[in-house]
Amino acid sequence: QVQLVESGGELVQAGGSLRLSCVASGLSLNSYTMAWFRRAPGKDREFVAAIRTTSHTYYATSVQGRFTISRDNARNMVTLQMNSLKPEDTAVYYCANGRPILSAIRNEDMYYNWGQGTQVTVSS
Repeated sequence: QVQLVESGGELVQAGGSLRLSCVASGLSLNSYTMAWFRRAPGKDREFVAAIRTTSHTYYATSVQGRFTISRDNARNMVTLQMNSLKPEDTAVYYCANGRPILSAIRNEDMYYNWGQGTQVTVSS
């Protein structure tokens, strides 16, 4: 059974940092593109960041330069380091695995499995 479990979300003040983790079981992450998405209250889920098997990384414009996605294949884990957090980063953050072509890497429909999400709240 494939399972992705996110952790690390919490309440933080604007300007602070958080590190989210996603641990996988039932599959080897090194065979997949891994991505983080988020859903803010009242909004659709949106792409945040992705890392391919080549370790090439891709980011939403809104987080470029503040967030860093990385993978640890030995631990079957992907992380999202979030710095300079803003209130508009408040959302439930989800990790997912897939094999999207590059042009579709930001498309949530290209991902197979999802975690349950972890809540990030940034206070002003």
